Amino acid sequence: MLDQKLKVEAKNPDAETTAFDVVVYGGSSAGVMAGVQAARMGKRVVVIEPGHHLGGLTSGGLGMTDAGNKAVIGGVAREFYQRVKQHYDNDASWTHQTKADYSFYDPAADALFRFEPGLAEKIFNEMAQEAGVKIVLGERLDCAKGMEKHDGRIVEIRMESGLAFTGKIFIDASYEGDLMAGVGVAYHVGREGNSVYGETLNGVQTVNA
Repeated sequence: MLDQKLKVEAKNPDAETTAFDVVVYGGSSAGVMAGVQAARMGKRVVVIEPGHHLGGLTSGGLGMTDAGNKAVIGGVAREFYQRVKQHYDNDASWTHQTKADYSFYDPAADALFRFEPGLAEKIFNEMAQEAGVKIVLGERLDCAKGMEKHDGRIVEIRMESGLAFTGKIFIDASYEGDLMAGVGVAYHVGREGNSVYGETLNGVQTVNA
């Protein structure tokens, strides 16, 4: 955890800001994984989540992962699912049914892609803590005036509370993309027209066409 504190200059002299190498806005599963990987690479990292739980949809109830070909899932994502499997390898973890009654549990597999949301949140918190990622909950980006750029790069973001974070790299891992939109990254709302990318089947499920 980083305890280096700096004072925000004239715009908000009473607020504090903290300097990091990597600032991740959004505690979604992608945000946590990005923060964990950066911290493991020796960077000072903070993950800022406007809500009060890490993990986004993954810890919010979407516990039946559409894994498809599980062989292509690797890296820190697979590590998450391996930790899920390790948890359910323990008979004491089964409070609602037995392993034998659960068809998705394979004792020979190294990972499990079905889980309870509370377990997902626990694993996200453990991975972040082990890596030394600072987690800040309940802080929402000030979308009106909370972003500062210098020479085309983000240098500071401020929350609605006045708390500010400086960093070398900023990652928008939120679902809304407010940080990217606020600093001028192009975006599109809704489904784009065929002419935008020269496509004719964009968004069409041909099996149902």
